[in-house]
Amino acid sequence: MNITRLSWRNLTSSPLNTTLSLLLMTFGVGIISLLLLLNNEVEQQLQRNLRGIDMVVGAKGSPLQLILSSVYHVDNPTGNISFEEANELNKNPLVESTIPLSFGDSYNGFKIVGTTHDYVELYQGVLKEGQLWTYPLEAVLGSAVAEVNQLKLGDTFHGSHGLVEGGHIHDEHTYYVVGILEPSNSVLDNLILTNTESIWLVHHPETDHHECDDPDHHHHEHDESTGHHSNTDMMITSMLVTFKSPIGLIQIPRKINETTNLQAAVPSFEINRLVNLLGFGVQTINMIAIIIILVSGLSIFISLYNSLKKRRYELALMRVHGASRWQMVQLVLQEGLFLSIIGALFGIVISRIALFVMPLFLDLKYGLNTIPIGLIKEELWLFPLALIIGLSASFIPIIQTYNINIPKTLSNA
Repeated sequence: MNITRLSWRNLTSSPLNTTLSLLLMTFGVGIISLLLLLNNEVEQQLQRNLRGIDMVVGAKGSPLQLILSSVYHVDNPTGNISFEEANELNKNPLVESTIPLSFGDSYNGFKIVGTTHDYVELYQGVLKEGQLWTYPLEAVLGSAVAEVNQLKLGDTFHGSHGLVEGGHIHDEHTYYVVGILEPSNSVLDNLILTNTESIWLVHHPETDHHECDDPDHHHHEHDESTGHHSNTDMMITSMLVTFKSPIGLIQIPRKINETTNLQAAVPSFEINRLVNLLGFGVQTINMIAIIIILVSGLSIFISLYNSLKKRRYELALMRVHGASRWQMVQLVLQEGLFLSIIGALFGIVISRIALFVMPLFLDLKYGLNTIPIGLIKEELWLFPLALIIGLSASFIPIIQTYNINIPKTLSNA
């Protein structure tokens, strides 16, 4: 007697009940799986984009906003600060390096960032073609920027005021594409990079900057750190700081916040706060998904219980024809486990399908193409959970099957 085949036929003979049980289990597991994948990717992206940045210095305001705007480029900056005052940090023996950031303009929703070549090195950016900027108004594009806007080497564009589309177009200053970066799975992919002088030139046109409109000007010698302007009154948005030792992390942020007009924010502290805030919402949704899984277990129990009531005569006949009690137990148990395991597998598949569908409704620069399709370790507990649900749902039907009264059942048929 093929118990496995018979279990499968019993399930397919009640398609409505079987489908309902499978849908509930699939829905619950799928939600949890999708949340685990997204949560895992968000945490990896948060850590990946920190890249050893120990401190961010900017204008007074929300420290979390400063981190989100300067490290992850997903929020508006808190204001501007004096480049000369921020640059004093380089004189501190505890500071290993600093990287200035200046922004306020964008192109089709992609932020234009004025900085130094060190910023590209920080994220281990690799040029796909072209070279890094040398003159003001030369731009290096992240991979997503080039792809979405169909820009290539030698193309030109005008920035617009603000970090979203629709701002005033700075058509008096033209950016020239001199380089395109390889995809890096970092913030570089969604940024337009240029030197700090470009930002100053666009917003302070009265300042004597060196600008060249010759498309072939990039072969001339030029030191981007020494333009024809004074840094005394120039402003930047923020500065990324790396320390030589943990002592700097303890001493310098507090000193800056207490004795200067600047604000120092420590990314690791602020991101931990953010993850804790997000974690509450994720846990709430996970609890809802677990409730759905438990309801699916109840549905499996009801399905098996009703099926058992209808098949008591058949089970009694099987016993008469030589089937043992344990074979009957195996029959009912396999039906419950089939529903649970298949539902769990469907849930895992559905979560992956959702990952492919979601970018179709989102802007490409927020795509989820870096999320792994394979199982992550946090998902492994879903299969034992499905087994426990199937086993629990089968428990009472198993007891009834084991204790079936053959003479009474046959006589009442």
